[in-house]
Amino acid sequence: MGFLKTLLIILLVYFLLRIVWRLLAPRLFKYAVKKTEDRFKEAFERANPGYQSSQSRGNDLDRKSPGNQKKDSSEQLGEYIDFEEIE
Repeated sequence: MGFLKTLLIILLVYFLLRIVWRLLAPRLFKYAVKKTEDRFKEAFERANPGYQSSQSRGNDLDRKSPGNQKKDSSEQLGEYIDFEEIE
């Protein structure tokens, strides 16, 4: 009888740990990913001190309206090439 009782307790603990793991695992992984992202960001900022983060650049771009920006005719993206189909 003691063997069955021990086996039942082991199975109960196993299934309870599985349930708890399913509830906590996503939060733990999310926390780990966030911490890793923060560490990479800090390392990148230390390596590139003059670099502005995309958040601060995004705020600057939001303040500028597209109508206020002037486009120069000398500012071309590249040469246009018209391709022909070969049969």
